[in-house]
Amino acid sequence: MAEQRVVIGFDSSTQSTKALAVDLDTGTVLGRGRAPHTVSTGAGRESGPEQWWQALGEAAAGTGWADRAAAVSIAGQQHGLVTLDAAGAPVRPALLWNDVRSAPQAAGLKAAIGAAELARRTGSVPTAAFTAAKWAWLRAHEPAAAERTAAVRLPHDFLTERLTGAAVTDRGDASGTGWWGPDGYDRDVLARIGLDPGLLPEVLVPGSRAGVVRPGTPLREGTPVATGTGDNMAAALGLGLLPGQPVLSLGTSGTVYAVGRTRPADPSGTVAGFADALGGWLPLACTLNCTLAVDRFAALLGRGREEVEDGGTAVVLPYLDGERTPDLPDSSGLVHGLRHDTTPGQLLQAAYDGAAHALLAALDGVLRAGGTDPAGDEPLLLIGGGARGQAWQRTVLRLSGRAVQVPDAEELVALGAAAQAAALLTGEPADAVARRWNTARGPVLEPVKRDEDALMRIGDTLRRAGALQGAPAEDR
Repeated sequence: MAEQRVVIGFDSSTQSTKALAVDLDTGTVLGRGRAPHTVSTGAGRESGPEQWWQALGEAAAGTGWADRAAAVSIAGQQHGLVTLDAAGAPVRPALLWNDVRSAPQAAGLKAAIGAAELARRTGSVPTAAFTAAKWAWLRAHEPAAAERTAAVRLPHDFLTERLTGAAVTDRGDASGTGWWGPDGYDRDVLARIGLDPGLLPEVLVPGSRAGVVRPGTPLREGTPVATGTGDNMAAALGLGLLPGQPVLSLGTSGTVYAVGRTRPADPSGTVAGFADALGGWLPLACTLNCTLAVDRFAALLGRGREEVEDGGTAVVLPYLDGERTPDLPDSSGLVHGLRHDTTPGQLLQAAYDGAAHALLAALDGVLRAGGTDPAGDEPLLLIGGGARGQAWQRTVLRLSGRAVQVPDAEELVALGAAAQAAALLTGEPADAVARRWNTARGPVLEPVKRDEDALMRIGDTLRRAGALQGAPAEDR
């Protein structure tokens, strides 16, 4: 009998590192590991990269296959700014994607180069989430830390380099920085934010090997390591996503995306023109407030997350961390339309509606940006931590008017990384590995009539609340 070959995929997310040990031939998950991260509270959102490395080791050990894996790959949260000194140690905690202190720097970059030109060159109009804005913030507010920086990495780059010693990245994650485009690193953008391109990793060709595991790490020495990628790109791989299939991911952040047939470049900034991990494109819209924001409303109301009720006129804009879509980095949560008969369950449902609204409002733009007709009848693939919640499922069905498919597979980011690792060994594209594993299989929920009244109520509230949320009302 042939020896069983197993690969490990890692998902280093905001809150934790997850690891899956997967049978290369069948896609069967043979082991799981998880270790938590801590994230700062207060004005910013920061996390120590050394704890990610510690968590990776713990998660790897939890799978039971750390010393036997045939190949591994790491996917990580997008956009985070990791600054390393000459010895490879973090200069300071990483600035995470949901740290909005860099909003003025994003606005400055947009004013200096122009939204349309940035979209043309890098695919996206940077917001506070993008790494370019975070580096500009660091130079403005902590110049000594910027001066000490000898290398700039994204979270998955940092972990891959710790594992292999190779300073490399992939095009998918690089496309979320705001300083990379189809022609490589954009030297004009880098010059404007004061970042030496020599501090950046090499962008590898899709399907490349980053290196092999070096001695003294939590994994077996000599194990091949794939390039890895950003979390959204890895989830697309994990689903074996084909062009035009829309995805809505419900996690700490919310995202809606689809593999594009054409390169996106949205000058409005709503759709980020990301690259995928394979040589194509992944137009995407992202919100900062999703499952955690709704759970916070549930806690404030003293209700379980499924204890929602229909009806009522309340509107909740759950922008507890500011917001990225719409681009309102200085906004806060807003409740409007309360009446004497408004119930806690109706208010909680309104929080679900408010969190889902921006993503579903951006869906048509995401599909158009990638060259897909938004009138298509492809089911909306619902993934992420909230996807199995009935309240989330009913909300997305009601506000989208589309059929919704919920894949049976869990931890799709780690599964996509595992498919990348498997592709090193089989020579297949990583998405073909995932399709062979049948990872997108799952029940399809039939569409229901779209709740136009709720959508109009939310949209009208958002337009009229613009001044309260940090933007002129007429601009919303």
